[in-house]
Formats: sequence, structure tokens, C-alpha cells
Amino acid sequence: MKFLDQCKIYIRSGDGGGGAVSFRREKFIEYGGPDGGDGGRGGDVWIESVDGLNTLIDYRYQQHFKAETGVHGMGRQRHGAAGEDIVLRVPVGTQVLEEDKETLVVDLDRPGLRVRLARGGNGGHGNVHFKTPINQAPYFAMPGQKGEEKWLWLRLKLIADAGLVGLPNAGKSTFLAATSAAKPKIADYPFTTLSPNLGVVDLSETERFVLADIPGLIEGASDGAGLGTRFLGHIERCAVLIHLIDGTQDDIVGAYHTVRDELMAYGFDLEDKLEILALNKIDALDADTRAEKAAELEAAAGKAPMLVSGVSREGVTAVLRAAMGAIREQRAAEAQDAPGGVAAPAPWTP
Repeated sequence: MKFLDQCKIYIRSGDGGGGAVSFRREKFIEYGGPDGGDGGRGGDVWIESVDGLNTLIDYRYQQHFKAETGVHGMGRQRHGAAGEDIVLRVPVGTQVLEEDKETLVVDLDRPGLRVRLARGGNGGHGNVHFKTPINQAPYFAMPGQKGEEKWLWLRLKLIADAGLVGLPNAGKSTFLAATSAAKPKIADYPFTTLSPNLGVVDLSETERFVLADIPGLIEGASDGAGLGTRFLGHIERCAVLIHLIDGTQDDIVGAYHTVRDELMAYGFDLEDKLEILALNKIDALDADTRAEKAAELEAAAGKAPMLVSGVSREGVTAVLRAAMGAIREQRAAEAQDAPGGVAAPAPWTP
């Protein structure tokens, strides 16, 4: 399935049905009078976050969505039926933005959220509503109210507990494959990963978290170089970032500062997130080289890096345990911030 994380759609709610102009005419009935019914309401446009989806590809080939128009009123004071609503089902983590791509309408960050994007028009009154002692035979009725229409942007930000960042070919996909059941594309050239990948890490029966791998960053990514910073939005919700540095390259300090600078240029407090610094691909380094490069990286970053290899899996568990600890702390903080100091219960899943 092709990955798509943003798209533009057009929505329109249904018009209300018009009221009817009708008069009661029956054989052997002495008194008639107006009996035009009301029109039905137009359908609404709703958006709902559901589990089981991880891309907006459904909205790549259909961008226009219109709810049904309400049925017009009829004689004998028969009211028209309401138009059918339309529901857009999107992955959890989808944001709805106005056409300017800046004004946030709603952030669907939990499964089961349902929000009305456009309200259907009200149906018009039939002529029976306008009968008065002076005007006993009104020959007019109200038309239905027009529905709402607008262009919107859908932007998906994946829900992940931890995120992998680093330069291209830093070994992020290999690390993801070594720690989860995900099967990302792995090759010995840069920009192997062209779209984000998710994997579920199982440390024990009670310790589990979601790990996200995004395409590598290069210098100038915040200005659009390489794949730019388009995919950085997928790690905005992460509790911790695992920063992998390729230990086989010459300038590991420059690699560290390049990624940190791009995180800072992107904003949204990514540079303030807890970072686990890891020197990767140590299986290709001897003991002296490991110690030398670890010391060099510690002097630049101000903290000792963890030594890890996605191929030999050396040090992988230690990195995952550190990430799990940070995630657990964030969940505890969220529980304290929840109303009453108790986190909202997660939806039941089989």
C-alpha cells in the first residue's frame, strides 16, 4: 500500500429541501386550506478517526465529498426526509486544516473521535406555516437553506512512542527490523527509506511501545533539501528520540550537529525532546576505535553515547530499555495531567 500523509479534499454538506405549496382539496370536504409540508434537512459531513488505517491513500483518488440534499416537502403536510450524512474515516493522528494549511480545525489524536466538519442546511417551511386569519391561503413557502462547502487539508502525523532520527544510511531501518516485526527496505545506499515505517517493540508481556523510522535528514533539510522536513511531523508526538550516528563514517561530530540543527530549524519543540544518543554499526569497529569515537561524540554532545549494532544486536536491548523508561515517565505525567489525576482508559481491543 502506498503511503500518503497529506492531501486536499473538497466537502459540501447537503442543501435543505424546499417547503411545499399545496392546498387540501377533497371531495365532500367543505373546508380546505394550505397543507404544504416542510423540507428535510440536508446531510452533514463528519470525520472520524478509526483504528486499522495508517495512510490517507483513500483520499488520493477521490477528493470531492458531498452529503445528500434533503427531500422537498409534499402535500397533505408530508415532510421531506433528511439527507444522508457522509462520514470520512481517517487514521488516528490525522489533523484537519483550513485551506491555508495553517489554521487547525481538529486534531484526531484518539480512536473513535467524531467531528462534524460541515452542517447540512435546514429544510424550508411549507405554506401551512404561513396561514393567518388575514392570509388564509398563502401561495408561498420557504426554500431550503444552502449547505456549507469548503476545501480542507488532511495531514497525518503517525502516533508513535519513540522515533528514530539520523542521517541517511545511519542504520535506522536495520535497527527497526532488529527490534520489531517490521520489514522496511534495507540497502547499502542513502535514502533507502522514502516514507515512514512503524514497528511494535515487545520487551516483555507488559512492556510494549511503537517505534517510528523516518527518512534520513541532510544539511539544509529545513529548506527543502533531500526529502526535506516533511516527515518530521510523524515524530512530533514521540516521547523520546533515538538518534543514531553511523560509527563507520569519518565526521561523526558533524553528523550529530547536522541532525540537531535540522530538528531545531523545524521547531515544534523537537529539539527539546529527550534524546537517546547511540553510536551505531559498532560491529564494524574494533575496541580502540569504539572508545575513540565514543569519547569524541561525548565531547560534542555533552553526554555519553550508547554503543549499538542493529546487525549483531549488541546493545540494542539497553537502548530499548532506556526508551521504555522515558515513555513510562511521559505516560505517568499524562496520567497526572488527566482530570482527577487518572488517565483516560484505553479503548478495549481483543
